Amino acid sequence: MARLRAQEGCPWDREQDLRSIRPYLTEEAFEVLEEMDRVAEGGPWAPLCEELGDLLFQIVFHARLAEELGEFTLADVCASISDKLTHRHPHVFGEKREDGTPQPLANWAKLKAAERKKKTGREGSVLDGVPAGAPALLRAERLVEKASRLGFDWPDLAHVRAKLTEELGELDEAIASGDRDALEHELGDVLLALANVARFLKTPAEDALRMALRRFTTRFQHLESALRAEGVALGEGSLEQMMRHWREAKAVEKALPPPTRVPRAPLVALRLPVEALAPQRAFWDQVAPLLGWSAGWASAREAVYGDGLYRITFVPGSPAPSPTRLTFEAPSGAAVRRLRTLLEAASPGCVREGDLGAEAIMFRDPAGLEWEYAVPEP
Repeated sequence: MARLRAQEGCPWDREQDLRSIRPYLTEEAFEVLEEMDRVAEGGPWAPLCEELGDLLFQIVFHARLAEELGEFTLADVCASISDKLTHRHPHVFGEKREDGTPQPLANWAKLKAAERKKKTGREGSVLDGVPAGAPALLRAERLVEKASRLGFDWPDLAHVRAKLTEELGELDEAIASGDRDALEHELGDVLLALANVARFLKTPAEDALRMALRRFTTRFQHLESALRAEGVALGEGSLEQMMRHWREAKAVEKALPPPTRVPRAPLVALRLPVEALAPQRAFWDQVAPLLGWSAGWASAREAVYGDGLYRITFVPGSPAPSPTRLTFEAPSGAAVRRLRTLLEAASPGCVREGDLGAEAIMFRDPAGLEWEYAVPEP
């Protein structure tokens, strides 16, 4: 980083300051989250490694700017978090009892208050520390979590759920009134109540919504592809047509096996050379979701797809002289039949004709590779 910022370094890096590179920090953080979602769905870990490196680069960059101004160094950054972790975990790093066991866990809120008083001269609020610029849903969950540490909390999930019902009733009243201010007020209360429900369920609301948006995107893109295959221009399809294709996409999701949640290496990992990577990627970006696979690392050098069990990496190069056929397991004959319908809609002409029966389907990708998706024989 010092070399990039030096006089003989990179002109772009030399021009940056704290404000100009701030947007990149946010962007890299969201890219890390995106790769974490793919890993959670069974995707490869390697792209997450790279994105964490990009995020780390932003931290190094900011620390370098501070060092040039004589404020602090990257070593100071590391020492700061080390000291903070030690101070906030006296039950781990603190003194031991006579029998050698650690002291009980100290009150987290009191520790944070002591830190704020040391830093600013006042204890401040327990709600301090939640950035105002954070996504509102994430901020809502963190605020109610912090308040709960002082005992301001519901006794159990049933009470939290009842509060949500109460807020929904008040939203219905605001809808009936048509008052814009009341609508905004009550809708905000509903969202805050939902964030509290998420906290009790130990399912972060921001994560849940982000995954829901991924599902919405996949289903809607299937809908668009299906309409094109029917010769219906976008914007001209009826609601009935769109809902039919939407339900098809949901049916495919339900037929697919659940993603693996246990980190593990893929059992089948192949690197396949293809003459043209761009059309191959365009094809598999459509097909992979139909198989329940995630798109992993993609660049001018390779494109990766998989589900934790399989990992297929396409790279530029000279393909094998004869067509390669790959066979992988389908969960059921119904899944095979649904995939046939969706493939014919997403990429007309890719399905190979032949008497494979209802338990298998064969299709060919732009590189000429043949793929058989079949229920294994008993």
